[in-house]
Amino acid sequence: MTDRAAPGATAGSVHPRRLFIGACVALIATSVTFAVIGAVMLTLKREFVLTNQQVGWIGGAALWGFAVSQLIFSPLCDNLGMRVLMWLAFLCHLAGALTMIVADGFWMLFTGALVLALGNGLVEAACNPLVASLYPNQKTVKLNQFHVWFPGGIVIGGVSAYLLDQAGIGSWQLKIGLILIPTLLYGHLMLRQRFPATEGVRAGVSMGEMFKAALTTPLMLLMLFAMAITASTELGPNRWVPAVLEAGGIPGILVLAWISGLMAVLRYRAGPVVHRLSPTGVLFASSVVALVGLLWLSFAETTAMAFLSATVFAVGVTYFWPTMLGFVSERIPKSGALGLGLMGAVGMAVVGLVTSPQLGRIADEAGHAQLSEAETVAVFRQVDSTFEVFIHEPTGDPADARTALDASRAVLASYEADGELPEIVTANALRAIIDSGADSPVIAEAQAILGPADNYGGRVSFRYIAPFTALLIIIFGALYLHDRRAGGYRAVRLGTPAEEV
Repeated sequence: MTDRAAPGATAGSVHPRRLFIGACVALIATSVTFAVIGAVMLTLKREFVLTNQQVGWIGGAALWGFAVSQLIFSPLCDNLGMRVLMWLAFLCHLAGALTMIVADGFWMLFTGALVLALGNGLVEAACNPLVASLYPNQKTVKLNQFHVWFPGGIVIGGVSAYLLDQAGIGSWQLKIGLILIPTLLYGHLMLRQRFPATEGVRAGVSMGEMFKAALTTPLMLLMLFAMAITASTELGPNRWVPAVLEAGGIPGILVLAWISGLMAVLRYRAGPVVHRLSPTGVLFASSVVALVGLLWLSFAETTAMAFLSATVFAVGVTYFWPTMLGFVSERIPKSGALGLGLMGAVGMAVVGLVTSPQLGRIADEAGHAQLSEAETVAVFRQVDSTFEVFIHEPTGDPADARTALDASRAVLASYEADGELPEIVTANALRAIIDSGADSPVIAEAQAILGPADNYGGRVSFRYIAPFTALLIIIFGALYLHDRRAGGYRAVRLGTPAEEV
């Protein structure tokens, strides 16, 4: 089953178009996984009575599980072969989705989400070097066209889940089952096919040479650093856009769908852009546009401004991820599958473990400062005096009402002792009131206080990424000028002189 022996394969024994289409469908399975797990998190929390921490573990597995999978399997791609990795990805997507569908509690849900994430990482670990091997003279363009289907799949998954809800058949199990459709399709398209060898295998690059190129080359280290920033600029805000904008009364999920759809269209048409500007020119221009869009999005207070700023932001971040991969494959080809895997792993790991949590922390701090002390205290006092009755009512959820009452009393006790509302705890208590399901006008009052604060705090958090995005302008600008002085962008082909493109 390994394609290690594939150097001797003839061109006629490999079907590049079928493999490329299969890789695109596999990436759809990856992005549908992201979309539908996000769409069912609130339902899972209610049905299985999960804590926010448990929900966070399930959702977070989608990022760090992806990174772990890339780190483990990318170095093995040359030895195991891309076909073996795709078999493992197929089995993970199949087993992960079925585990979640039949789950009876947190641990099965978490295990299923983690196995799905491992499958997602395996798709990237196999398909990025596959595309580079299939199209050695068009790496950046084809990697952009391949990565059309990450935002494209998010749109497909999100819209499908929405339509199931509108049709009244939107059970969370059925939404998770959507993952199985592209999974079975890419299995049919790819798993019986002959795969080409990776570029490194064809050129006789040893494992030691690959590790040396991926871990010690100064340009590679610079690109890993830049990947941490480009991924943070793209994925950090995108993960928060729905919640932040919806807190301000703006349809955030539609804004995210617009961003994803626009990115898909632009990536599909990447060829003329890359050929006109060169990969380093694309990265430089993208960093400038992304900075403008990010800052504008952070000040968007109306639906019209949100869509306009999101348009600029989408144009800016569209080409980051695939063009970074194309650049590494073209300029540091000896890094091979390991280099591409490290890029993806660093990007996802930094967003999942650093950027996203830090954006949340900044949003909490900035949002707390926006809370009206008098109005907030009045809400908690109203809950303290009226919520006892909801705990004993036969309708609703008494446990949620008790949680809201206890949280409100804890905040009041802290306020009376210190003279100020405690950070984090205050907002969480307001959320507990909103989620309590109690038939009380105080819920609307709590929402009126918390919504604008959450919206403001989230938008402020976006601005903290801006200085790092500005640093990209310097990095990519320097690379672009270096290429100009050297006579143009040149792709390095293993075993041949550099080729100008």
